[in-house]
Amino acid sequence: MEATVTTANNDEKTWGGGEHSQPLGASYGKMMMWFFIVSDALTFSGFLGAYGFSRFKFIETWPLADEVFTHFPFMHGVSAPMYYVALMTFILIFSSVTMVLAVDAGHQLKKTKVAIYMFLTIIGGLIFVGSQAWEWKNFIKGEYGAVETKGGSLLQFVKADGTRVALADFAVKLPEQREALTRSHGTWFVQDAETQPTYTVAEIQAGFKAHPDVLIRTETLTAEKKKTVLTRAESEARLVDAKYVVEGANLTRNEYGSKLFADFFFFITGFHGFHVFSGVIINIIIFFNVLLGTYEKRRSYEMVEKVGLYWHFVDLVWVFVFTVFYLV
Repeated sequence: MEATVTTANNDEKTWGGGEHSQPLGASYGKMMMWFFIVSDALTFSGFLGAYGFSRFKFIETWPLADEVFTHFPFMHGVSAPMYYVALMTFILIFSSVTMVLAVDAGHQLKKTKVAIYMFLTIIGGLIFVGSQAWEWKNFIKGEYGAVETKGGSLLQFVKADGTRVALADFAVKLPEQREALTRSHGTWFVQDAETQPTYTVAEIQAGFKAHPDVLIRTETLTAEKKKTVLTRAESEARLVDAKYVVEGANLTRNEYGSKLFADFFFFITGFHGFHVFSGVIINIIIFFNVLLGTYEKRRSYEMVEKVGLYWHFVDLVWVFVFTVFYLV
């Protein structure tokens, strides 16, 4: 007996990317964008989850955001905690608004409005990326400096009222010759002169003895969420164990507190900044296509809508990054 094979109509049962069989009413391109967004969201969730676990484990030595992100452009020496980060966040969220307006104008086939709103979105993205670069510069450079002990503890310098004191305010220059190791004068490694700290441990110790009003505070938080300030006698005893002078932050040392904070900051904000930069590049490409009338000829601005989905996702991720790093 011969078997009878029946096949279903592929146009009705499977999705071939056509317009007449679209799951959830979305085109193939938009569905693929949603798949990418979901997978990328899981990646960011893993990063932020790892940050949360690490912070919980080292909560007593975790830096205070209000003491780290205090800079504002053209206001040198003025403490403005979180002001510039809040401005960056506002600019990025506002760029989402202009992107929504661009998508809406595309639905109405208004080429000029699409171009204007996309241009504003690109400007907002560029400002945000530039702001992140400026923030990185200040984070890496540092402001006050600190010393690290042989046991790996971080010691910062303050006055009796808790006001931070920079190394330059009390350190002295000793008449000693520091020579950077080079290939012609070095045994194990090569060191550029620029990598040397401004002051040596001996100069910090000598300056500290000459300024009895300066105290040391540790990176350990008290019950009031403030750093522990030592007495003068305790400060002198702790400074004896100083081994490294720390200026700014990098992947090895961090003048603000726990080294993991700097590692996560560079990785997560850098990863998000790469997403924003990529979005700006894609927006620029779509923007020029709009000017050339590519989508006007197609009678569809779906490409603007697809890049808009990506841009909204990047903005939403920043809300979580902003909350985790700066607010919590």
